[in-house]
Amino acid sequence: MAENAVGQVDVDDGRVVGGPWIEAGPEQRGLGAARALLVGILLIQVGGGLQGVLVGIRTESEGFGLAVSGIVMASFFLGVMIGTRLAEHFLAAVGHIRVFAALASMASGASILHLLWINPAAWALLRMLFGLCIAGVFVVVESWLNDMATNATRGRLLSAYMVSSMSGLTLGQLLLKGGDPESFELFVISSVLISAALVPITLSATSAPPLSVPEPLSLRQLISLAPAGVVTAFCAGISHGALLGVGAVYAANVGLSTSRIALFLVSATAGAIAFQWPVGALSDRVSRRAVIFAVAAAAVAVSGILPLVEPGSVLSLALVFCFGGATFPLYSLAIALTGDRVPSAQLNGASAALVRTAGVGAVIGPVAGGVAMSLTAPWAFFLVLVGAHAVVVVYTGWRILAREGVPLEQQGKFVPWSMRASAMAVNLLRHPPKPFSRNGRPRSGKTI
Repeated sequence: MAENAVGQVDVDDGRVVGGPWIEAGPEQRGLGAARALLVGILLIQVGGGLQGVLVGIRTESEGFGLAVSGIVMASFFLGVMIGTRLAEHFLAAVGHIRVFAALASMASGASILHLLWINPAAWALLRMLFGLCIAGVFVVVESWLNDMATNATRGRLLSAYMVSSMSGLTLGQLLLKGGDPESFELFVISSVLISAALVPITLSATSAPPLSVPEPLSLRQLISLAPAGVVTAFCAGISHGALLGVGAVYAANVGLSTSRIALFLVSATAGAIAFQWPVGALSDRVSRRAVIFAVAAAAVAVSGILPLVEPGSVLSLALVFCFGGATFPLYSLAIALTGDRVPSAQLNGASAALVRTAGVGAVIGPVAGGVAMSLTAPWAFFLVLVGAHAVVVVYTGWRILAREGVPLEQQGKFVPWSMRASAMAVNLLRHPPKPFSRNGRPRSGKTI
């Protein structure tokens, strides 16, 4: 019944002994205390979404070349891969609030520094730094939200987190219409939005939680347990990396206006928001692999038709909406399929391996898209999307014929995940383990 080093106060038998504020119950703890984190991730995503599309357009207007532009944009996803591991190390050393503040500050600085050094090498390094920071922020927020979640609030908390993340990305892309990509204003706005994410976090009364790092699981072990999940995650990474990385480069290269480029990208993310839950609900009722096969086949068909349609037309935007609705649920389906086949004790490690697998695909996607466009024509961007999903169709179809699937009654529940989410997000679905303090001893009582 004593105040600990970070100002938390123990509670015995549900009775508050003291402290700066009073816990009103599990729902307030799970939802009310998470408000600052959700606002913070929303602002980070708005700023990051704006910067992603802005840099893509500027690589085209600055004459970097399509292949080089692909490498610059792929650097972001390379940073994401590195940032997840670094964040776990720093969280254990200095805690959540300090890590969030440091990473958000560096991300804000990386955004504005694009204006000082306009050359491919500098921008590739800055994009990698930005990706590193964003990945670390996701690790911080997800582990923090997991600590706040209770059995009564976990579902709503997860939904609020996904809505904040996807809505922020969409709003950021739409902000492109509010300024001139050739000027400095949009870079400044991106930097300010990311910096603003610090305000609700640092002023929050929410206490920082202990860190729970998933046990590692090798890729070889994961392939032996859930090969279709690995292939799907890898190919989804290629598709998402290409679309989010060089989608703006393609749109600028075919001569679309700034507003049409924004609509092109927003159509894909809007499709993701619209189709994630219906596709997931279907996968809970029928064979998961059959849903993956059907969704990937739809993505092949739509991306194969898009080169034949006038870029920027209403029909093309409608098709991009459908493509986003097909490709973005694939990563979530890969997580769910893997969860059906991996023992519960290894689920976090499996998720970490899938994060790395999808990350490698996301690095390959923009490079492949840029090189394909450089060697042929802008429409070759869609060949990368067709190829990635065709691999999923062929492999999943073969697995359906070669091996019996998991019975429906043994399938887990589908949950929509962003590809940027870390392995720690899986904990939001599960009852969290007994927390440990930094000295390794179990905590006594509850903390508020």
